[in-house]
Amino acid sequence: MTRSSVVAAALLVFALGAGAAWAEDPPPASGSPPPAASQPPATTAPAMSASEKAAIAKSCIDQANAKELHGKKRKKFKKACRKAGGHME
Repeated sequence: MTRSSVVAAALLVFALGAGAAWAEDPPPASGSPPPAASQPPATTAPAMSASEKAAIAKSCIDQANAKELHGKKRKKFKKACRKAGGHME
């Protein structure tokens, strides 16, 4: 190995190690409350069961079929329909 390749390899290892060290979050200051953004919202909707999600998806697919939608229009419709809880007609 030449001297320049050894130096290049050493710099690469140093750069990767330094990048990982900078990516870490600093430790929280003692005595201060956590930032408000990291706390979950006070009012959250209850999670739906898998069967409820499947029923909504089926309803949206049936509506898309009835409207004879295809491609991007179908995908956009189904996304909006699922967001609306399956009621798009």
